[in-house]
Amino acid sequence: MIATVLGFVLTLGVLIVVHEYGHYRVAVACGVKVQRFSVGFGRVLFSRVRGADRTEFVVCALPLGGYVKMLDEREAPVARHELHRAFNRQPLSRRAAIVVAGPAANLLLAVLLYAAAHWIGIEEPKAVLGTPPAGSAVEAAGLRAGDWVRAVSRDGQSWDEVDSMTDLRWQVTQAAMQGRSLELEVSDRAGHGMRSLRLDLSAYSARDVDSRFVGRMGFGAPFSEALIGEVRAGSPGEAAGLRAGDRVLLVDGQPVADATSLVRRVRAAVRDGEGVPMRWRVERGGAERELDVVPRVVQTADGPAGRIDTVVGSAPETVRVRRGLLDGLQEGAARTWEVSTLTLGMIGNMLVGDASLKNLSGPLTIADYAGQSVQRGAAVYLGFLALVSVSLGVLNLLPLPMLDGGHLMYYIFEAVTGRPVSELWLARLQRGGIAVLLMMMSLALFNDVARLLGLH
Repeated sequence: MIATVLGFVLTLGVLIVVHEYGHYRVAVACGVKVQRFSVGFGRVLFSRVRGADRTEFVVCALPLGGYVKMLDEREAPVARHELHRAFNRQPLSRRAAIVVAGPAANLLLAVLLYAAAHWIGIEEPKAVLGTPPAGSAVEAAGLRAGDWVRAVSRDGQSWDEVDSMTDLRWQVTQAAMQGRSLELEVSDRAGHGMRSLRLDLSAYSARDVDSRFVGRMGFGAPFSEALIGEVRAGSPGEAAGLRAGDRVLLVDGQPVADATSLVRRVRAAVRDGEGVPMRWRVERGGAERELDVVPRVVQTADGPAGRIDTVVGSAPETVRVRRGLLDGLQEGAARTWEVSTLTLGMIGNMLVGDASLKNLSGPLTIADYAGQSVQRGAAVYLGFLALVSVSLGVLNLLPLPMLDGGHLMYYIFEAVTGRPVSELWLARLQRGGIAVLLMMMSLALFNDVARLLGLH
């Protein structure tokens, strides 16, 4: 809980400061007087006045945003000798540059964060697959437990090496968003027996791409051997005689490929609301023995399922993904561009109904992921911070009043017509923008709660 709160506060704090500093820095460079630099809204917790312009730097109680208040005749009277420093008196190009600077700062930060994560090196699961679900696209492609995906191609000509399971899932998601199938170079776990396969994505569209998309396709947990871990006291596993370190070889005479397939068999061992006895053959201390395992039955969102209350599976094999100085920067820029285009594509698809609105996330999801990533190390947290920074930069460029993109729309109108948007229309658009933002925030919060309750 503490890690979640600290991660959330640190995430928002860094991104807000960087965003507002972009506005502030370009405003100062353009000769505009900045009166206040605020992180957060509401009651002031900390205040300090600095610089020749006596700019007030404040931290407020509600850390869900920030703002840079500039000298502006539309907000208060401006002394004659300072008129040239008012924001509204600046040329159109300068006003646009100041507005764009905030989102641009977030995107630049994302490049550096992604690069730093790759400089440090990230421990990620190796792209070795567990048993794919029956009927899934992964199974249809001919992939099976223990297959190691080495490279992917969208045209069969140029190939991209797959660094990890995370990279593989990213490649699959991008291909699905573009409606393109993938060619895969695959070997066994030891790197032998290279073969080529085709992952058919023609049955999927952008509507299907959400947080669970790769799982539905069949890219579940990475390969994990069917080893028994902790056996809880009083569990069906203990009653059957299972011990930590047992390797499961057969269930009802059928070979067990990996931990994923074993868990699925346990879950499916239910008939008429009762657990179905299973005959397991396990290896223990170099000898094999037979055990009768009867799972208990629990109710899940998908119906009754068997449980043995025992940890199943070994830790997946990991690889350290690391880049040099220039390669890291190049990777950071490429990943920032890819995430930006994917975010815009997802937003566009949600607007036209081709993607689920369940993809919209809010502060609870950010807080949860922030806490998890903080506990997993600096590189993972930097990657998460970069992802949120990209999202913040892209979302702020949307043509909605109250956002930076809305102000850019006003300036485009002014550039085309030669006159600014009227005060009447500004007021109307502001009210409409507030309504849209409130609806988006409400939907995001609803999705957060639904995820926490397991309804999504």
